Amino acid sequence: MNSRGLTAGMIAASALLASALMAAGPVQAAPSAGAVGTAVAGTTASHAQDESQAALDAYWTEDRMRGAKPANTINSGWAAEGRSIMPKAGQESITKAPREPVVEARATAQAPVSRIGKVFFTMDGQNYVCSGNSVQSGNQSTVATAGHCTHDLASGWATNFVFVPAYSNGAAPYGKWTARSLHAAAEWVARNDINYDGAFAVVNTLNGKTLSATVGASSIGFNMARSLTYSAYGYPAASPFNGERLYSCYGTASADRIGGTQSQGIPCDMTGGSSGGPWFVGSGAAGTQNSVNSFGYSSQKNVMYGPYFGSSIQSAYSTAAGR
Repeated sequence: MNSRGLTAGMIAASALLASALMAAGPVQAAPSAGAVGTAVAGTTASHAQDESQAALDAYWTEDRMRGAKPANTINSGWAAEGRSIMPKAGQESITKAPREPVVEARATAQAPVSRIGKVFFTMDGQNYVCSGNSVQSGNQSTVATAGHCTHDLASGWATNFVFVPAYSNGAAPYGKWTARSLHAAAEWVARNDINYDGAFAVVNTLNGKTLSATVGASSIGFNMARSLTYSAYGYPAASPFNGERLYSCYGTASADRIGGTQSQGIPCDMTGGSSGGPWFVGSGAAGTQNSVNSFGYSSQKNVMYGPYFGSSIQSAYSTAAGR
């Protein structure tokens, strides 16, 4: 981990979650050349996935799923989910920052929710795990997760990407949904800017049915008010959790007073593996999704931060939803 990085840990989504209706998506520019295998449209970077269902069903055995590491162990110099973000110019490193009071927060174990699941993927030859959620879209096949669960500055785009809804103790009751494309804000892909740590996967049909027709889908909102109250869900996998069941946290969002990011924090002690898990407005999993588990700070225990779902992340969603 880069010594300058701000150590953090949570997720949203698997480690370091008045209400305007979802605004209309921005007009997309014609795709232009980006990184190898990447198309950039407006403020969105996209990457096609070509692994077959049969290959990924065979690859993601129960043992491999259990053995996948939380994405905070991705070594890019500063892995967002590993509770680390790159300090801005003139910003003190976490080692110099004053310690914040410990927030009393304890994640609560939950029964599986059909829409919420685990995300498994490979980067640089290593298998990783995050969390994700099925969201409403025109293609009925869109999964919301964290940007760092799709792309890393050093490793590039994820491969072997699957979504396993309602995962529980190694079981995949609704099957493994393979991604056909990944979509993230261009700011995330260009520089892994933690302010834009949101992404979307478009999955293939399974047994002739779409994802949302099989497990349901949450409404999703953008450019909503700040300081709302959220319920965050995810599959924390780093100690003291083991990644085998769903947990949730609940609280009112507050501004980032440590790193000065545009992200908001809620009381939560979920750890690595919960990255990308959904934040729902209000109490429980029935509300509108409006962020994902992203990161935390070592100087501020038990606070999970999630990116503000503004126009750039909305653009990534609009691109994914239209595929």
